[in-house]
Amino acid sequence: MQPCPLCAEDGGVVALRNELLRVVLVEDPDLPGFVRVIVNAHVREVTDLDRAARMRLLQTVFAVEEVQRRLFSPTKINLASLGNVVPHVHWHVIPRFSDDAFYPQSVWSPRQRDTPAATLLARRARLQELQQHLAETLGPL
Repeated sequence: MQPCPLCAEDGGVVALRNELLRVVLVEDPDLPGFVRVIVNAHVREVTDLDRAARMRLLQTVFAVEEVQRRLFSPTKINLASLGNVVPHVHWHVIPRFSDDAFYPQSVWSPRQRDTPAATLLARRARLQELQQHLAETLGPL
């Protein structure tokens, strides 16, 4: 059995962390602003968490979405919690744009186009601001 990658590694650049979860910026060159909200403990299903932890998890996911919407004005936000490949509770919160490499398909689909380099650079330039807004919005998790 393979060790769980989300137990062994942070899963991205940690923006915020508390005893329950961490919010990380995913280092994906095609999808600046992609965030994961990851439960720290190895938990396979959301319903393995107690009700209070479930609520904190979902409130954090929704707060990340709100910050992404304000900061990036995306075409759409994708929320996904699959766990088929990595059975450890985590949510993907992904701002989507009509010019992103995969739109309108999922980010795990074949590439549809190349996003202009200047557009990606402008979005990447806002990642520090994203981290700051997440800290301000979420406060101490």
